Amino acid sequence: MNAVFLLNTGYLIPLLGFGTYQITGPEKIYNVLDYALNAGYRHIDSAIVYRNEAEIGNALKTLLPKYNLKREDIFITTKIVPSSKHSEQDVENLVKDSLRNLQTNYIDLFLIHWPGASGLQPGDPKNKKQRLLTWKILTKFKKEGLLRSAGVSNFLIKHLEELVDDPEYETPAVNQVEWHPRNHNSTLLDYCREKGIFLQAYSSLGTSGSSSLREDSTVRQIAQKLGKSSTQVLLRWAYQQNIGILPKASSRAHIEENIDLDFVIPDEDMKTLSDLKVKQKFAWDPTVVA
Repeated sequence: MNAVFLLNTGYLIPLLGFGTYQITGPEKIYNVLDYALNAGYRHIDSAIVYRNEAEIGNALKTLLPKYNLKREDIFITTKIVPSSKHSEQDVENLVKDSLRNLQTNYIDLFLIHWPGASGLQPGDPKNKKQRLLTWKILTKFKKEGLLRSAGVSNFLIKHLEELVDDPEYETPAVNQVEWHPRNHNSTLLDYCREKGIFLQAYSSLGTSGSSSLREDSTVRQIAQKLGKSSTQVLLRWAYQQNIGILPKASSRAHIEENIDLDFVIPDEDMKTLSDLKVKQKFAWDPTVVA
């Protein structure tokens, strides 16, 4: 499962990544990354708010040599949430902190984690000012080579248009959004593809706190027919559409299961999954952000 996608920045991103949300602690981070690298993952997704960047940096310092890998053999993503209290210098300092914590002289992909700014109400028009300020710094560091690509997360078309339609700003390389058979938006996907923005899915399996998506009767029937798990079917559904996926797991068995996607879902089953009658959103809702 080593498929890659060419970003609009000219860099390749692995279609399959390893999510680290809610995985913390030096020993736990070391173990899951050990399992992940051994299984074949070469893309690691983190964020400042995950509070695990330093632990990831420390683990990779030992694990890359163990697997005879160099820094350029792996792809690292991290993210920043805009804040009403952030000046340009504050954003610069946070990006530099991420570089230090991850113990690298460049980050492959740095995302704005959310279109809204902490400290502001979702409908406050100042949200736009703060995300544009944050974007300005990310693209500045990109030009300096500290970031290879910059992107966004949880952006809707209305948020993307601020960047795409204004020649002052660069078009994001990636938009990472909640995406699974119960929550997907073909209009957003079409827009991103038209503008050269790679769509990447999170919460492909729902959440760790709810198994309702994985236990959906239609998903289970298709999985049984294909001799695969519901988890594998949900991941393959997005992967087969050239949408990036970031499955998160802690056990070696699940980490290995999530990368074992070398099968094809028939077209009729793909359509059935895309047309699930139950609609459900598990994560935050950006529609309310001005």
